[in-house]
Amino acid sequence: MKALVIGAGGVGRAIANIASRRSFIESMVIADRTLARAEEAVARVKDPRFSAAMVNAAELEDVRELIRKADVDVVINAVDPRFVMPIFLACEIENTNYIDMAMSLSRKHPHYPYTETGVKLGDEQFARDFNWDERKIYALIGMGVEPGMSDIFAKYASEHLFSRIDSCTILDGSNLRVEGYDFAPSFSIWTTIEECLNPPIVWEDGRGWYTTTPFSELEIFDFPEGIGPVECVNVEHEEVVLIPQKIDAKKVNFKYGLGAEFITILKTINMLGMDRKETVDVQGVSVSPRDLLTASLPDPGTLGERMRGKTCAGALIKGLDKQGNPKACYIYNVIDNAWSMKEYGDQAVVWQTAINPVIAMELIHKGIWKPLGVNGPEWFESKPFLDLLEEYGTSWNIRDEDTSGIIK
Repeated sequence: MKALVIGAGGVGRAIANIASRRSFIESMVIADRTLARAEEAVARVKDPRFSAAMVNAAELEDVRELIRKADVDVVINAVDPRFVMPIFLACEIENTNYIDMAMSLSRKHPHYPYTETGVKLGDEQFARDFNWDERKIYALIGMGVEPGMSDIFAKYASEHLFSRIDSCTILDGSNLRVEGYDFAPSFSIWTTIEECLNPPIVWEDGRGWYTTTPFSELEIFDFPEGIGPVECVNVEHEEVVLIPQKIDAKKVNFKYGLGAEFITILKTINMLGMDRKETVDVQGVSVSPRDLLTASLPDPGTLGERMRGKTCAGALIKGLDKQGNPKACYIYNVIDNAWSMKEYGDQAVVWQTAINPVIAMELIHKGIWKPLGVNGPEWFESKPFLDLLEEYGTSWNIRDEDTSGIIK
């Protein structure tokens, strides 16, 4: 398989690192707006199959030109979600397959943002499904860790563990800390703000998709493998859009284990208007407050040596098992930063994100997954993915949870 990765930040670098260890990769181009950053990502893997290029992901024609020049089987989008549509449309026009780890951005309901959905995550991509299907190409969207691996956990539960799913809550939490910084997010602050300060989306059978106020339904969840209890709240996330399309569940939501301190910081960012994407004039220069904030914080991909702790992604499923008895379990993957740094030189969060599109590419290469049109992870059988997850050096586990309140 010949691939083009757009974005040489933490996740793009980790994709190159993981892919360099797999024989199915014939060639991989790593492209970035800063050529030196792409070249560094390539030099790091010391593999002649890999090369670097320059691209402006915001410019449709620039992306199209690179796709034509690279002549690849698939393009992997490893930049912020604001660049999804230019890259997605460039692939569609050039009849080239596409994988991303997020989805096109949402837009709030103009009148009732905290009760009604406006344009949902991924709506712009799914609206073009016919075009992709007609061109005999695929767009595998939301194929990171969350969304991505988490959706596959939900699909596995539906296929193998449950006869009825009352609720599916994706729960993400960690005990990661960065030594030497009072505040240094382990993932893109631009994306984190987008997820956490937009109205959270929830799915309920009979009601459909609706929104709530940010940080709603706070609960403390005890994450496994020593991470422990973390304050979790509803946020906007792609799984809530994807899972109900293929899995019969009475309720689907996403809760992010932000912790009390991070929630307070995000509320302050919002209060000061630093979450705004619209530009403001600063002494004759147009600046987006969110872009300024992002530029002011350290690059998460460079923090691995200072990070300590573990990160966990998983799906909490409640309902009835295949025999009709009450069942609740948390299906999860935990990455220890010490392990990912030792084995790959990549910090835990970006490594846990990057492994998933590489596994998906391998399944597609082998003909096990056969996407056509616009697809999410739960469009496909879960077990082959989970088997490869272990072959790639990590694991997934199932922890039984409290079944009280589940009615037969």
